[in-house]
Order: sequence, then structure tokens, then C-alpha cells
Amino acid sequence: MEANAAVKDKSLWEDYFYGIRKVCPWSYSAWSKGLIDINLWKGTPIPLEHYEARVNIIGVIKPRLLKKIEQRLNEQRQDEEWLHSHPSFGIHSTPVPVLIQQDRQHLAWARAQMTK
Repeated sequence: MEANAAVKDKSLWEDYFYGIRKVCPWSYSAWSKGLIDINLWKGTPIPLEHYEARVNIIGVIKPRLLKKIEQRLNEQRQDEEWLHSHPSFGIHSTPVPVLIQQDRQHLAWARAQMTK
């Protein structure tokens, strides 16, 4: 799927977040409340502002390069946690290559809720 089309396809992301509820239970709820932004990556992070997460869609990219970008962003931006996903990763992967940007404190809280 082309990157611009993936940004606009809300049903694609509705299905994705619904499908990962067991491994990331807060994400579907956040998506349903409009707290996850789907964005076309332009090479520079955008502040999260009121969003809990941002899915930055990247065009055609190899998983290894995606991981390198993620590592660099995690080193540079201490208040955020960056994750990457690529369709080649399997069942819970995103339908297109992405960098996922999240507030580090909020993500730590969400993870703690999963262990209760």
C-alpha cells in the first residue's frame, strides 16, 4: 500500500488497533478516542501535544534501516519512546512500515496497567 493512501485509510488503522488488543490493550481505546495520530513521516519528529501516540508512516524502507532510525530517535529524545514496525515482522505488525512515537511516561504507565 502506498504511504499517502495508508495515512488516509481510517479503516486500515481501525482494523490494526482492534487486532492488536491482546498485545497492546490500550491502543484500541486510544484510537477510538482520537488519541492516536496517523502521520506521513517527513524526517523530523512532531511534538505529540495531546496525542498518546503517533504512527509515522514511512514509504518503502528496509526493516534494518527502520530499526536504525528508531535507535537514533530513542537516543535523541529522552521524553519519548520510539518503536518500529514493518509488515514483514508477522502477525502483529503494521500494514505498512512505521515509526511509532509515544510519550515515555504514559507508555510506562500503560505497561504497568497490563501487569495488574
